Amino acid sequence: MQALLKLSHGIDAFTRWTGKRLAWLILVAVIISAMNAIVRKTFDTSSNSWLELQWVLFSIVFLLCAPWTLLDNEHIRIDIINNMLPKTARNVIDIIGHAVFLLPLTVVMMITGVPFFQRSFQLNEQSGNAGGLPQWPAKSLIMIAFAFLFVQGISELIKRIAIMRGMIPDPHESQVSAIEAEVEHLVEAIEKK
Repeated sequence: MQALLKLSHGIDAFTRWTGKRLAWLILVAVIISAMNAIVRKTFDTSSNSWLELQWVLFSIVFLLCAPWTLLDNEHIRIDIINNMLPKTARNVIDIIGHAVFLLPLTVVMMITGVPFFQRSFQLNEQSGNAGGLPQWPAKSLIMIAFAFLFVQGISELIKRIAIMRGMIPDPHESQVSAIEAEVEHLVEAIEKK
C-alpha cells in the first residue's frame, strides 16, 4: 500500500502543478476578450479566431483543471447531507462514487473521445466560422482531460482506502469540520424558529 500512496502523492503533485499553471489561462482569455472588444469598437474590425481562442482557453481551464478540483475536494456534492453522515459512511460513499461512477465515466469518455479527435485531426477540421480556428486541438481536450481525471480518480481512491485503514489522515478533515459546524448552526437556527 505504501507504493500506491507514493504513486498517489506523485499524481497529486502533478495535478496541483498542472492546475495552478493552467488556471492562469483565464487571465489570458480575459485579456484577449478585452483586446478583441477594444479593437472591434475602435477600428470596427475583428476576427472569429480571437473569439474562438477565448472559448478554447476557457475549455482548457474547465476540462484540464477538473482533476485539481477533485484533488482539493471542491467538486459538486450535496455537502449538507454528506456532512450529516458519519465519517465511515462518507468514506464508503466516496469509494463507491469513484469506483462505480467516476472511473467508468472517464473510461467511456476516453474511449469515445479518441475517435472523435482522430476524425477531426484526419480531416483537419476547421471552424464553420470565417477566419475561425482548427477544431481538432479543442477536440483533443476531451480525451486528455478525462485521462487526467481518471488518473486523479485513481489517486483519490487510493487515498480514501488508506484513510479508512487508518494509514493516513483525511486531508479534508478540517474542511469537513467547518462545514459540519455550519450545518449545526443552521439546524439550531431552524429549531429555534
